[in-house]
Amino acid sequence: MAAKIAPSLLSSRTSWAKSINAIPAALTPAPATAPKASAPRLLSPSATARINGVQLASRTNFTANNTAFSQKRFYAAPVRQASNDGDTYNPPRDQDAYKLANHDDVSSRNFAYFMIGTYSFIGAAAAKNIVSDYLVNLAASADVLALAKVEVDMASVPEGKNVILKWRGKPVFIRHRTAEEIEEANSVTMSELRDPETDADRTKKPEWLVMLGVCTHLGCVPLGEAGEYGGWFCPCHGSHYDISGRIRKGPAPLNLEIPAYDFNEAEGKIVIG
Repeated sequence: MAAKIAPSLLSSRTSWAKSINAIPAALTPAPATAPKASAPRLLSPSATARINGVQLASRTNFTANNTAFSQKRFYAAPVRQASNDGDTYNPPRDQDAYKLANHDDVSSRNFAYFMIGTYSFIGAAAAKNIVSDYLVNLAASADVLALAKVEVDMASVPEGKNVILKWRGKPVFIRHRTAEEIEEANSVTMSELRDPETDADRTKKPEWLVMLGVCTHLGCVPLGEAGEYGGWFCPCHGSHYDISGRIRKGPAPLNLEIPAYDFNEAEGKIVIG
């Protein structure tokens, strides 16, 4: 304790009984006097030292016992000259005395936990709002969502005819096939196909064929009811598709793509998307 007191003596504003000409080489600890009845409760032992014949004293006050459920508050009193006739334990400053008299460790801890929980809740709510706003900005706009699905009235497509509509910026072919066209599509041998696929795998109902009208070669739009196989023909590079939309001749490597679609039987519509 003497080693910690010596440096503070150089800046202390207390008047000393004797002048100090130089920093002493060593401090000789002096025995501490017992506390009097007027001293505050829960006090730590004082530390005393003697420099150039002057006896000095220092003490540290704390407000709670050192237990697992308490937070100790330390209040260090300034170093002062010890008086043989007076109390060695100098009372703390007015502010420290107020804290010692009015401090409640349990209520202070509860208040600290309450503030931590409150700020944590506010931070979590702010983080949620930031993330939600960010995801909303990344979501599709209303006009894009409106084009996410397209409905076609099946009664408006006569048997043996094609309908072309736009879905997500791409043309979609819908054909109401006749019984002869269905039989022709099922009679094809799989070994003759470049991209083998049965007609049943490409349709949910045999009479309705729904495909993307994009050539699988370079993205051109084929012509309906044309070509050598009575299906679709791409005039750009000469790709021929049959009545089931399967590639039969030309540079295209794959069959015409089948989009996601379903039937709304209650309203008699085909829902694409």
